[in-house]
Amino acid sequence: MPLDADLVVTRRFVIPPGELGERFSRSSGPGGQGVNTTDSRVELSFDVARSPSVPEDLRSRLLARLASRLTDGVLTIAASEQRAQLANREAARLRLVAVLRDAAAPPPPKRRPTKPTRGSKERRIAEKKRRGEVKRGRRGRFDD
Repeated sequence: MPLDADLVVTRRFVIPPGELGERFSRSSGPGGQGVNTTDSRVELSFDVARSPSVPEDLRSRLLARLASRLTDGVLTIAASEQRAQLANREAARLRLVAVLRDAAAPPPPKRRPTKPTRGSKERRIAEKKRRGEVKRGRRGRFDD
């Protein structure tokens, strides 16, 4: 995924690279002494609340589902797994697309409640009777 290409979340939801903000900082983890000098950690931010590329019908769903991850309507993804800044930038973009795609997915269809079948009711009652018989058989008999 080239870094200057549009991020395709869904067919109707495409983010141009100009709407993404990037910050770089020092990363912990692998890299030896290079960690102390290289700004390889990437923070990718996207303004969900005010972005013109978010379809209006999706905006409320995204804001509701991502509410715990947003700060003033901005979604921030951090990536610092790789040694190279370029690899972290790509990882952050992939993760951003995955998070937005999950949040934009339509809700699953509502479950219609069903009643248990007559056969399942009969099997349940028969099993209860059998368990009762087992327990009755365990009772001690008292001789007077």
